[in-house]
Amino acid sequence: MTSTILVTGGAGYIGSHTCVELLNAGYDVVVIDNLSNSSPEALKRVEAITNKNVSFIEGDVRNRKLLKKVFAEHSIAAAIHFAGLKAVGESCQMPLAYYDNNLNSTLALCQEMEAAGVKNLVFSSSATVYGDPETLPLTEDLPLSATNPYGRSKLIIEEMLRDLPEADTLNKAEKPWAVILLRYFNPVGAHESGTIGEDPKDTPNNLMPYITQVAVGRREKLSVFGSDYDTVDGTGVRDYIHVVDLAKGHVCAVNNLLGNLSGKSPITGVEAINLGTGNGISVLELVNAFSTINDVPVPHELVARRPGDVAACYANADKASELLDWSTELDVDAMVKDSWHWQKTNPKGYGQ
Repeated sequence: MTSTILVTGGAGYIGSHTCVELLNAGYDVVVIDNLSNSSPEALKRVEAITNKNVSFIEGDVRNRKLLKKVFAEHSIAAAIHFAGLKAVGESCQMPLAYYDNNLNSTLALCQEMEAAGVKNLVFSSSATVYGDPETLPLTEDLPLSATNPYGRSKLIIEEMLRDLPEADTLNKAEKPWAVILLRYFNPVGAHESGTIGEDPKDTPNNLMPYITQVAVGRREKLSVFGSDYDTVDGTGVRDYIHVVDLAKGHVCAVNNLLGNLSGKSPITGVEAINLGTGNGISVLELVNAFSTINDVPVPHELVARRPGDVAACYANADKASELLDWSTELDVDAMVKDSWHWQKTNPKGYGQ
């Protein structure tokens, strides 16, 4: 029998690509999304890409009554929790909104999962939990901290989730929690079809959609925040990962939790796993790669650093390979090419 996966925030950028990979892997998918930074059009296109149906419920994950109904109507085997606010800069201006949304949605989801006896969870965490790192590449056992409210919300949730298996032990729970914290780095790119991609509703908070919107003429120029970091060219260095590779990482995590990963024992308790390429690329290197591969100019200017940003951040992804049988397959050329293919085909995003 086909297992059903609940995907919160499934109409979003990473969520929609993960829905494609889950459906391609043979899972049924139920999506809850309040569409605050996403479009129902994305899910229609997911269905077109895969030729399979997505059960979509428009609503907020903080709504316990709605969640109760979803678990009553669908036989959910595991949940992937993407739903959350995710902009570093915005979180510094609106910390209470970030704590309300990100923490309370996770609390509500876990309470209803527990009530329904569903204890397999993949949580969308972030490399921001490593704070301003002293050593690189980042391994999962490094000390954790946060430099902004967004990162702090992820860190608090990780700590919350770590308490669940401990409570299972005390309560001698028959079915214990199994939680995978996927700490990912900087997702870019789009599905190779060019039909789904990143489409922020307001000013982009991430680098790649800003680059593509400048390239397509929606914005005048790109502001590069910080040119005096101790890096190869003074601009921030990040581990950019193709969103399709990232989506496949979530499928590998679900496969593990459900015992569908050949030769691997299902993870028990809580396990943090990095999803990244292991390579650091500077902002200017990414901008130049985009211009060169796509033969399109990207006017840009160097401006002051942005609050909450760190100089460099990239992953050690050995644990993902070892536990999930996962590694990246798509390089920087594919990242910039697919990003441009999506934006050029959809100059106004899902608004056409």
